[in-house]
Amino acid sequence: MAAETEPAAAAASGGIAGEMEVEAYRRLFPLAFLERHLGESVRPDARRLAEARTPTVALGAVSFAHGSALVRLGDTAMLASIKLEVMSPPAESPDEGSLAVEFHMPPICSPQVRPGRPAEAAPVISKALEDVLISSGMLNLKELCLISGKASWLAYLDIYCLNADGSLFDAALISSVAAFTHLEIPLVSVGDDGRVFTVGGNEGKAKFELVNREKRKLTLGDIPFSLTCALHKDSVLADPTSEEESIIETSMTVVVDSSDRLVSIQKLGGTVASMSTIKECISLAKERRRKLREILTDCVEAMEVDQTEEV
Repeated sequence: MAAETEPAAAAASGGIAGEMEVEAYRRLFPLAFLERHLGESVRPDARRLAEARTPTVALGAVSFAHGSALVRLGDTAMLASIKLEVMSPPAESPDEGSLAVEFHMPPICSPQVRPGRPAEAAPVISKALEDVLISSGMLNLKELCLISGKASWLAYLDIYCLNADGSLFDAALISSVAAFTHLEIPLVSVGDDGRVFTVGGNEGKAKFELVNREKRKLTLGDIPFSLTCALHKDSVLADPTSEEESIIETSMTVVVDSSDRLVSIQKLGGTVASMSTIKECISLAKERRRKLREILTDCVEAMEVDQTEEV
């Protein structure tokens, strides 16, 4: 037990040997190591308990996609891309397009993902992302309609986890939203056989009769933003890393939209959370939403300035 209660002595001795002993203690007694930090209201990566990592967003990361974004959240990295394909709309919604979401976790993203074995978290995150993007009202699927009852767009949204260091859903949602802000719907025309196909370049505009006269952006409604919190005893840790997630069994993910309305709340593991804890998580999510909205807005404005200068 002495090893569990006296890790600071090695650190105080300084030097490489002291650092090695602290790292060994961190690996052997991860919960005790974390709780010593929480007792001082700080985390192993020096963040405050309620402090989330600041994301970086790069739009247009994939040149051949209709919309794409690369997002980093600390060491977590996500690449989202959207490809549009013409399809026949379903009979129950003849004037709407469709959305298909798939979240990918290749073996390079984490040592926990083994080659040849699909990651268990991937289909869960895929379903959660699709539910949030539709239920939030961000997308108006009618805008993806080309010819009512005959042709509409199917938006394939693929999110690739390049590095998994915690809060995967949060990073995936940010990258998805950013990709949709970058999305540009291409020009399309109808052939003599009734087939709808995409048209590129000014030459194509003159040669074919267009269904849509110009490339356009989607009109996005209330945009969803999320924050995952790890819950340990009386501590709420915003935006946990993979190390914190591996130690703490209980987490709560709160999704709010750009009007601060609650879209969804999901709790995993542990006992029933108190109402004060739930309210704290919602409050942190709303604060996080405001910061993320500012970052996304700045990124879009910077992209528009670059496009104007190119013209």
